Order: sequence, then C-alpha cells, then structure tokens
Amino acid sequence: MPKEARPGSGEQAKQYALERLREAILRGEMAPAQRLVENELAEQYGVTRASVRAALLDLTSDGLVERIRNRGSRVRVVTVEEAVEITECRMALEALCAAKAAEAATDAQLDELTELGKAMSKAVADGDPVSYSELNHDLHARIRGISGQHTAVGLLERLNAQLVRHRFQLALRPGRSQQSLSEHLDVVEAIRARDPHAAEEAVRAHLSSVIDALRAD
Repeated sequence: MPKEARPGSGEQAKQYALERLREAILRGEMAPAQRLVENELAEQYGVTRASVRAALLDLTSDGLVERIRNRGSRVRVVTVEEAVEITECRMALEALCAAKAAEAATDAQLDELTELGKAMSKAVADGDPVSYSELNHDLHARIRGISGQHTAVGLLERLNAQLVRHRFQLALRPGRSQQSLSEHLDVVEAIRARDPHAAEEAVRAHLSSVIDALRAD
C-alpha cells in the first residue's frame, strides 16, 4: 500500500500495523527475540506509535509477541517444550477437522486435496523443501476449511502461528520431507475414502511423528 494511502491513526491504522506485523512474523522476516521498537515500526508503516502499540498488544494476546519488563516488546521465542505442547493441542483439533472433512468433502474438494498431494510429491522429488513446507501448510488449511469447524479453525490459526520457526526448521531437516509426505498422503487417502476414523488416526500418526521430530531437534 502506498504510504499516502495508509491510515495514520485510529482503528484502521492499528489494523494495518497489525496485519503487516503478523505477516512479517509469520513469513520469518522478523526473527525470534527480535526487538520491536514502536517508533521505528510507526515510521516504517506510516502510522502512529499508539497504533503500533495497540497492534503489539493484540499480537501479545495471540502468542506471537512478548513484552519484556523495562525492555519493550520482542518476537516471542517458542521453546521446543512449548512447541511439543502446542502440537499436542493441534493433534486433537486437526484430527477433528480431518474426520469432519471426510464426512463433508465434495468430489471437487477431494480432487483439490489429491492435487495438493501430487504437488507435495513433486516438491519432494525435486528436492524443494521450502515449496513442500508451503504446500504442507496449504493442505492442512484446506482440510480445516472443508471441515466447517470454525471454532477449531480459529484456535488452530493461533496455535500454528506460534510454530512458524519450528515448521521451517523441520522442513529443512534431511529426510524429513520424505517421511512427512507419506504421512500426509495417508491423510488424503483416508479423507478420499470418506472414512472419518481413518482420517483422524492418520492425522494423529502424522502429528505424533512431528512431536518425535521436534524432540530430536
């Protein structure tokens, strides 16, 4: 957005700063423990310092930012132990969404999941872990969308946002994409078979594997 089109203050300015900051954190453009200086961010985004402060408070509530006493705000550092706990919570919610998706998916939606699985297979064959990681994220998001479980989706978005750094680290680990691919294809196959129990079990198996990989980090 051109600077002159940016809202300088008020709720719109806060929302603008919030969206930009969240995107930067989720894309890894802001590293864990990086300081978030209100004056610098206000100048960068063309909004008031108060708008930036309000945005940072929202991101603190979402678990993406933490406030350090007498030192201001920084991108929150998620430890391996926390990442495991978050993934355990994800397991219950993602399994629910997969089961519901198996019941609710249309033929066209099943075809979309199949195509995502093929694209993931190609990314692994091409040795492209970054593309694979993005497709992995897309597949989970698509399953959540098909499920129609809006409450679970909202909770998962908050949980997943905290795992960005760990997700990319796992994606770059040698051999991880190949193992993860077979697990994801099992999930797609179970949903295509319209088998809620199998879909739930496939997701649980996949995220159990993720937890094992996190603990081995």
